[in-house]
Formats: sequence, structure tokens, C-alpha cells
Amino acid sequence: MLRDQLTTAMKQAMRNKDKRRLTTIRLILAAIKDRDIAARTDKKDVRDEDTVVLEILTKMIKQRKESFVVYEEAGRLELAEQEQSEIEIIAEFQPRQMPDDEIEVAVKEEIAATGATGLKDIGKIMAGLKSKYAGQMDFSRASAMARSELS
Repeated sequence: MLRDQLTTAMKQAMRNKDKRRLTTIRLILAAIKDRDIAARTDKKDVRDEDTVVLEILTKMIKQRKESFVVYEEAGRLELAEQEQSEIEIIAEFQPRQMPDDEIEVAVKEEIAATGATGLKDIGKIMAGLKSKYAGQMDFSRASAMARSELS
């Protein structure tokens, strides 16, 4: 489904002659194709296709945020702006991100569901959250909330 949305968006960007958007969408599709090739050779990745695409989108946004910070610190504002526009384009294809209060509720529910009692159970909590909320929440914030809840 997400793959179809990306292909449609790429065609629309071609029609509109929007080079920045077209380039970014092509980068996304190339990353997805690389993942497909790797999955075929490994024959291990049997997850839902949209989940895999969401992971790729999240990873791409994270990479661009890191690059944005580096470019901004180095005074390369034109490159920082380019990274920011790519982040915005990639984010269009992700589901709405959960606000902090919803993340906190989800973390508390997962702690109760797993019966977690200490920091040693963080892995179980995060695995449960990732399976339920892939692409919908910032897992670094969720991890921090889980740690503060359990300590």
C-alpha cells in the first residue's frame, strides 16, 4: 500500500516537474528496493511490507535529522535546508506520530501487559511497542519514559 502511494507520488512529481520531491521519492524507492534484494538473499524477513517500508522511512528521517544538525553547525545552510525539505517529504508518507501523552499511556499499558518490574525488562516492553506502533511513535522517547517508569 505504501509502495503504491510512493509510486503514485513519484509519477505526480514527474508531471509537476518537482525535482526535489521526485529525487527524494526516488531515494525512498531505491532504499525499499535494496531492502527487497537483501530480504530475498537472506530469506528471513517475512514481516508485513508496510512495516518494512515504515522502518525504512523512519531510518531515512533519522539520518537526515543527523545530517541537518551537522550541516547547520558547519554553516552549510543550503544543505541544511535541503535535508529539512527531504525530511518533510519523507514524513508525508508516515502515519501521524503519537504525541508524548499517548506514548506515555502506551508505555504504561505495555508495562502492565508484560508484567515488567525492572530495567531488565526494557527489551520486552520495547519489542511489544515496536510490534504494535511501528512508525507511529518515537521509540527513543518511549524508551526514556519506560526507564523512568521502571526506576
